Amino acid sequence: MTSFSEAWVDFIAGWAGGAAAVILCQPMDTVLTRLQAGTSAAAKLATSSAPRSSITSSSSALAAQSITRNMISSSGVTSLWRGASPMISAVPFQNSLLMGGYGIGKQWAEANEEVTSATSHDGTSTNNNNRLLPVFVGGCTGGVVQSFLMSPVEWVKVQTQVVAGAGGSEARATAWHATQQLLRPSIMTCGLTATLLRDGIPHGVWFVSYEWCKNVLDAKNVTSDDDNNNAMAVASETHRQLTIPLVSGAFAATMAWGVGYPFDIIKTRIQATSSHKSVYATAMELVQEANGSVVRGLYRGFGLKLVRSVPASMITFTTYEWVAGQLRT
Repeated sequence: MTSFSEAWVDFIAGWAGGAAAVILCQPMDTVLTRLQAGTSAAAKLATSSAPRSSITSSSSALAAQSITRNMISSSGVTSLWRGASPMISAVPFQNSLLMGGYGIGKQWAEANEEVTSATSHDGTSTNNNNRLLPVFVGGCTGGVVQSFLMSPVEWVKVQTQVVAGAGGSEARATAWHATQQLLRPSIMTCGLTATLLRDGIPHGVWFVSYEWCKNVLDAKNVTSDDDNNNAMAVASETHRQLTIPLVSGAFAATMAWGVGYPFDIIKTRIQATSSHKSVYATAMELVQEANGSVVRGLYRGFGLKLVRSVPASMITFTTYEWVAGQLRT
């Protein structure tokens, strides 16, 4: 298969994975955005009343429940999918860029591994670092490139999600009004620095963590295959196609958001207020709201983020692997 056709495999499979994740996980994203933005009374209470030693205290969970109930009672269940339209339009392309970078990194790693194996005396690769570094670079590159697409799109999403007490028609009007402002330079750059910091290195961590976990689980699966008869072949293939991507995707999301989450909440705060405060100034504002607690200020809602992002990562990678496998056959 040529590199061009392989690039299209990554593009199409990435698009499918991104679309599936957005449709299934958008409600939690809407609630989390309102909590991060601090625009509701529940969100402000979660910040000011939680103990200083708490990272993801029960107050954040209670605030999320309150936000969910208020949105459903005032605007119906469909209000939880606010901001889905711009994300459904853009996230598949975002994922295509990310998976394209991941695919290029994997091809680079495999080519490097072949060269290393050919030149080594014992015919084996030196270590796994030779394989993971290109994946990390590809993930970081894809993350940086897609930031320029996603930053203005996420501004529209955030504006739609944080509007208070709007029904369906009001929310659509807000989304349309926000979309009309997309080409303004001030909007194109609103929150861009925080988006770059959130999506650069953390996406490298995301892909490296996924690749590392997948390799470990796959190696154990190969060992299991050698130790069992052909009757286990079907179960082993299911493990490879379903269990490994699911577990690896969950592990990758946890590692990546542990690194990038502070920049996500900073980005949301900047975009919710359409301000052009610096990343540092916004971070200090969040810390002050948390009574001086850096961890609680910058990791507010982190548990909720994992509730949303871990399933999204599992869905994204499993869908990507399945669609890519179908396209390659």
